[in-house]
Amino acid sequence: MSHTEPSPTTARAGRALPQAAAALVVVLVLLVIVRLPWAGDLGIHAATIQRLSHNLLHPGDPLVDADTPSPYYSPWMLVLGCLAKLTGLSVFVVLRIAAFVGLGLLVTGVWRYVRTLSAHRAAPALALLSLLLLWGPVLFNWSGFLGLNSLALTVSYPSVFALGLAFHFWAWLTRALREPEPAAWATWSALGLLWALVLLCHQFTGVVSSLGALAMVIAARPTRAVLLRLGAALALGMLLLGLWPYYDFFSLFSAGANLEAIHKPLYEQLAGHFGFVLLGVAALVLRFRRDRWDPLVLFFALGALMFAAGGLSGHYSWGRALPAALVPAQLAAALEAVTAGRRAWARTGWACVLGVALAAGAWTQAGTLGYVIPKSALPAAVADKYDTPWVGYHWMTPWVKYGDVVMARTSPARQIPAYGAYTVAPGYPDFFLPDEAKRDAAVVRYFDAGTSAAERRGILREYKVQWVVGSRSLAGPGLRKVTTGPDHQVLYRVVR
Repeated sequence: MSHTEPSPTTARAGRALPQAAAALVVVLVLLVIVRLPWAGDLGIHAATIQRLSHNLLHPGDPLVDADTPSPYYSPWMLVLGCLAKLTGLSVFVVLRIAAFVGLGLLVTGVWRYVRTLSAHRAAPALALLSLLLLWGPVLFNWSGFLGLNSLALTVSYPSVFALGLAFHFWAWLTRALREPEPAAWATWSALGLLWALVLLCHQFTGVVSSLGALAMVIAARPTRAVLLRLGAALALGMLLLGLWPYYDFFSLFSAGANLEAIHKPLYEQLAGHFGFVLLGVAALVLRFRRDRWDPLVLFFALGALMFAAGGLSGHYSWGRALPAALVPAQLAAALEAVTAGRRAWARTGWACVLGVALAAGAWTQAGTLGYVIPKSALPAAVADKYDTPWVGYHWMTPWVKYGDVVMARTSPARQIPAYGAYTVAPGYPDFFLPDEAKRDAAVVRYFDAGTSAAERRGILREYKVQWVVGSRSLAGPGLRKVTTGPDHQVLYRVVR
């Protein structure tokens, strides 16, 4: 046996270790799904299922009582809405089912795509670990970004479902491009429909999916016959995007101005949030030296260019394309551990460096354990990393019914619609709502200490408000206290 190759026992251990670690991480996320910690956008996705389960054809705005379209009404949410309507299951049970499906798609999608890049048995497990742990020393959570803690909080979101589909799409596309003879027209038609489905389910992930597909096509340098099939697939996908009845997909291109402010944090603390990914960038340099047409290198370049263009031009919403740079770098870091050079010492050395980076990333995200283990049972150093999920507004449901309108500030407005009620102003940017600015101003005026009782009553009448959630200081004529919730919040009934 050559001294440059590991013994069979060492090789088996090298495969088993990342596979066991990846399995443990998947089990952790499965346990998190049972808990379904509430933070971020969970409220709007629950509200979307609520509206669809009550009216599949004309659900209206998911957050406020208005007859407007919404990009949240995607094919996947339509399926979940039908499930809720047919079974009578709670939206939170439906969201758990969505989380199981999304996680399954993600894990199998990563496995299938990585198999197109490496035949090594440990490669898919290492890739999954890198996607979840190779981030930075500062915790970062955002939907569409696959850090372990971020995934734990967003696993039921459409973004995870869409990203899982994207990995399957890339795997299928790669195999189709490698066929010695052009794949059947039916295959390319299905690929076009799958591409459009990803875009409809989560638009930002759709952009990442598109950049990845473009990189794979460029790397394959397809023949004219394949290009014709690609064109047909693209046309069919565009047709589906144009025919989707729940919202005008192409109108989203003019909505970026409303999203720039909330996406500016994507361009802050880059080293802290993504510093460990530099190991993947180094791996991409090595891949580029071996193959100037490497698809991961091209994928990274396209994603990095779009991200940089967004920062330079002030289009901060373009920062949502950053996974198009992160994913190929993270995959490259994992693949280098099983393909670096022809010498065992090179692979072993890279694997050791990757292991240290993954361990550091795991420590940054160790607070994820708090979603399945009581905080009191965690070591103090880990407990300090745990963020308590939102409590929710289930305490209101004995009184507030489906379709009631609630006056509430932004934070409660991000959760209350999950239980079926509407709020006066949406808790999230809603560019299909024409009077969004007016509604936001009305909420600010209502809770302003200098606003008169008469003006407050006028605002309540204008928006047909039945309930108010606020502090004790709101008590007065026209409001009757009903109950008290967490953090000294008070639910008031509006008395006409």
